[in-house]
Amino acid sequence: MIQNKKTAYSKKPTSRKTTASRTGKTFKKPFATVKNTSKRNVAKPALRNAAPRPVLSRSSSTYPMRINKYLAHMSFASRREADALIEKGSVYVNGVKATLGTKVAKGDKVTVGKTAVSSNAVAKEGNRYFAYYKPIGITTTKEVGAQDILSVATFPVPVFPVGRLDKDSEGLILMTNDGRVTEKLLHPRFYHEKEYRAELNRPVNNVLLRGLKSGLHVGGFRARPAQVRKADSPDTIDIILTEGQNRQVRRMVKAFGFTVVNLLRFRIENIELGDLDPGKMREIKGEELAEFLKRLKLPQ
Repeated sequence: MIQNKKTAYSKKPTSRKTTASRTGKTFKKPFATVKNTSKRNVAKPALRNAAPRPVLSRSSSTYPMRINKYLAHMSFASRREADALIEKGSVYVNGVKATLGTKVAKGDKVTVGKTAVSSNAVAKEGNRYFAYYKPIGITTTKEVGAQDILSVATFPVPVFPVGRLDKDSEGLILMTNDGRVTEKLLHPRFYHEKEYRAELNRPVNNVLLRGLKSGLHVGGFRARPAQVRKADSPDTIDIILTEGQNRQVRRMVKAFGFTVVNLLRFRIENIELGDLDPGKMREIKGEELAEFLKRLKLPQ
């Protein structure tokens, strides 16, 4: 748990408010979208005799279909998330471990771990969304010799994690059965905010703050300029990212000679950790859900 030198540092930010709300200041996105005004917006002519594009529905006859497409079709996971589940050996079709090329026929029994995937279940339950506090030591996905979220936590409907947090990090993970969310939330082109509190191994200096705000090259990619400020403790920062490379916060501060002692994610867009304790979850609904889906430009 994150601590300062004198008193126990709250595992969630003081009063459960984000950096912006605590200071009364509003962060701006590090990059503004620039419209290309050099070309006129000219509508593309319709193709002659073009056949109408088929609309895929859960009741339509589209079988057999590839297993990753099936999981996305059932709103269980995005295709990217489905591929990861298949590669980890978590997906079975009629009791046989699936591969990336496996096809699903109508009536086949598909399971992910111990969870059965079916169109009836998805249609009955609808899309559900949960905020979960991942404790340190728990993995987001299945790993050999480790416990993952779905093996230690119970949810009222089959769900999967959106994105990931390192085993040695803690904080907010979104869990859902809505396969649309993964691509919309995680792809860097959408600039969706994720806010972290990082306790470092020594007091923060201006070199670190300026470097993080300017952006930098780390591990083969250029990290965008981050929104960052000192937190309540001299060795702690709050940092907002709009992308999610592997162990990004740790790698960014390491470039300036710092080491992350503890890392907590406490906000994803408008979804905050709130008063959750490690290992607990709450359902996201009402105005909070409506605002979240609005930011992702997804219909509710």
